[in-house]
Amino acid sequence: MPTVQDLPPVGGYDPIQWKRHLPSRGFRPKIYFLGLVLFMSYGFYKSCLAIRERNELKREKNWARIYLSPLLIAEHDRNLIRKHLADRSKESIIMKNITGWDVDENVYNDGRFRIPTYSFADYKDE
Repeated sequence: MPTVQDLPPVGGYDPIQWKRHLPSRGFRPKIYFLGLVLFMSYGFYKSCLAIRERNELKREKNWARIYLSPLLIAEHDRNLIRKHLADRSKESIIMKNITGWDVDENVYNDGRFRIPTYSFADYKDE
């Protein structure tokens, strides 16, 4: 019987795998960057829309204040007159026993016009 020597297969052995072959995880970095850019662009777009909406609401609020200011001033003036008349009636009740006291008379005798100041204090608080 002839001797048979153990020889490599025809074409040789496969190369020895000595590197780690891990599967790639996730997408390429360019795709992540593109997703980030798109996401931030959408956020900036919505932010600009919100700023425009907020500015429009501020403008509407300012014009509403401008249009309503005469009504609010008139209402405030009516309240001042109502409180002034109530104070005068209280003053006439309180000072009815004082001779020479006139409720309608100005306390300043110099003839100059002064913007009336009202103190709405209740005489019961004293």
